[in-house]
Amino acid sequence: MDDLRQKYLDAIAAAANEAGLEELRVAAVGKKGEISLKMRELGKMSPEERQVMGPKLNALKDEINSALALKKEALADAALNERLEAEWLDVTLPGRPRPRGTVHPVSQVTEEITAIFADMGFAVAEGPQIESDWFNFDALNIPPEHPARQEHDTFFMSRAAGDDRPPHVLRTHTSPVQIRAMRAQGAPIRVIAPGRVYRCDYDQTHTPMFHQVEGLAIDRDISMANLKWVLEEFCRAFFEVEGVELRFRASHFPFTEPSAEVDIRCSWADGTLKIGEGDDWMEILGSGMVHPKVLTAGGIDPDQWQGFAFGMGIDRLAMLKYGIPDLRAFFDSDLRWLRHYGFSALDMPTLHGGLSG
Repeated sequence: MDDLRQKYLDAIAAAANEAGLEELRVAAVGKKGEISLKMRELGKMSPEERQVMGPKLNALKDEINSALALKKEALADAALNERLEAEWLDVTLPGRPRPRGTVHPVSQVTEEITAIFADMGFAVAEGPQIESDWFNFDALNIPPEHPARQEHDTFFMSRAAGDDRPPHVLRTHTSPVQIRAMRAQGAPIRVIAPGRVYRCDYDQTHTPMFHQVEGLAIDRDISMANLKWVLEEFCRAFFEVEGVELRFRASHFPFTEPSAEVDIRCSWADGTLKIGEGDDWMEILGSGMVHPKVLTAGGIDPDQWQGFAFGMGIDRLAMLKYGIPDLRAFFDSDLRWLRHYGFSALDMPTLHGGLSG
């Protein structure tokens, strides 16, 4: 029994893995193992022999089982240590801070505007920032003598001597996108066109490059009443107030007839802007019914179709909603300014979840 004991204890100590250890368990204490077979021989012994051999065999079996359990635990610990060494991580290192990048207010407001108009069935249309003067002016019923077509107001692209191609400009508005969308899709159509535009102007509320969004809806029975409802719904959703009041003032734009400037009721009490209350009015956009000549330039029969258009400055809307005092700061690349006015990249504006996070 001493030889049997030593045999298995040495083999268990030398086992390199759990598979080999299991083979030893079966060979020693399995149903047909050596120790199990010797315990079956107890029935052939005399009572005196059983009294001596029985306790010794039980003690041997318990010792072997304990050795097997200890070795199995040791092998498991060794495997865990090996895995931990391979997947080492120093938990005493300082935690990494969350990314500090933020979304620019112009990008945020553009997404807010897109979400609102998408809910009303408007698709997003895009176009080039360098436009021919036909798309930028002629197709929009802007005559050659109009001030906007002069070099003091518009950035014209330089041309080599003898170049007889039509002049091109940095687009002064996103209205050319309306022409391109009409020519590509026809009527009926309902789109908005957000994007960069360029004009020769620079002060606290004007920069040479800024952002606009224009809207266009063409159908057979569209009227100014539809325009009024769309703008009211937009202002209510964008400024996140229950009620708004708009005032339409007659104006003139070459591409709409009739045309109207749109003011919104507000209050400037204590230097704080509050939309939808008070006795003040603030201009926020221009609008009107699309001029028949613009429909014709877009390839749409003005005798069969009619519609409305509107345009507003994205940067100006961002200033009004988020209390930003100087438009020039939008483009100064000051990280302190952006951290203060920026938005989390994970806060996507939605109507049901809240526009401004």
